[in-house]
Amino acid sequence: MKLRHAGFLTAGAALALAGLSIPGSHYYYRWSAGEGCARCHEIRPHFDSWRGSSHRRINCLDCHESSMGTNLHRVAAHWKGDIPERPGLKLNDVFAMVERCKSCHQQEFAQWRSGPHATTYARIFTDPEHNRKRVLMDDCLRCHGMHFPGAIADVVAPIDTQGPWTLKDGKLVNAPAIPCLTCHAIHREGGPMERAGTRIGTRQERFRPSLALKDRRSQMHLPLEQLPVPEMIEGVRPVRMSPDRRQALCYQCHAPLASRLVGSGDDRTPLGVHEGLSCLACHQKHGQWTRASCAGCHPRLSNCGLDVETMDTTFRDPKSRHNIHWVKCADCHPKGVPPRRPAAAARAVAALTAP
Repeated sequence: MKLRHAGFLTAGAALALAGLSIPGSHYYYRWSAGEGCARCHEIRPHFDSWRGSSHRRINCLDCHESSMGTNLHRVAAHWKGDIPERPGLKLNDVFAMVERCKSCHQQEFAQWRSGPHATTYARIFTDPEHNRKRVLMDDCLRCHGMHFPGAIADVVAPIDTQGPWTLKDGKLVNAPAIPCLTCHAIHREGGPMERAGTRIGTRQERFRPSLALKDRRSQMHLPLEQLPVPEMIEGVRPVRMSPDRRQALCYQCHAPLASRLVGSGDDRTPLGVHEGLSCLACHQKHGQWTRASCAGCHPRLSNCGLDVETMDTTFRDPKSRHNIHWVKCADCHPKGVPPRRPAAAARAVAALTAP
């Protein structure tokens, strides 16, 4: 009887292992629309949020890996009782997700890849110019590496201002320090994206529902509507702020000091002729490039009749004394701002209305 019972157990174990060897896609399609994935109770909350998200038409396996190895690992974790209260992506999964985002969002990926937010761990943490001026600390990971599970000492060595600095894990050298999931929560509630031709007038979105900040401490995404935009000041004067909610995401990393003074810390809140503009009025969403930003508002000429792109600002020359974020008319006209030239105004209107 005992032998017979042992035989049943052996056969059951063999069947279980055989079942695990079948590709995860079989289970996925067998249980339809991700229900197979949600059979693991800890996955159910993620599955429910996915069903209400803008990605609900995308199959789980288009973004998430499922193989014999991962299935065996999950079963072993259950047997040992090693089940996280809220499962999340591992660091390698986050890096892999960037390529999977690319398969649908090719234009956005190309812009991100060509811009400064595609910077790598090596570029950020082994930069001699920066590291000689400031000692690396855990807070660096708040913006540059918020998915990394360890401390800064686990990323780079030595932690000093002498160097030379090297990454402890060679896999991080070319890995993105600010991947897609830094600013996007894929399971956020929202409707699937409509074709451009169907979005008219008041139906146009102000921002995509996936916009959210990955908080390194809680390992959760904070949705855009819960992120604050600071009330900035210039001296004691309140600064007029743009109502664009998307810039709340920018301020989480490009933040001022506690004083809230414009230009303090990493702040770039516009003043002068650009006060009240949103970050994204000039900076491309994914690439952050600003080459065409002047042409977006100016019909080439300024109020004083000069081509704005030739003016002495950091738009033309990074070494200029006049930062494009804070430039004022008085910076170039210290003896008094001349009145607006009617001829220049007429040329500006003509340029705007030209066919």
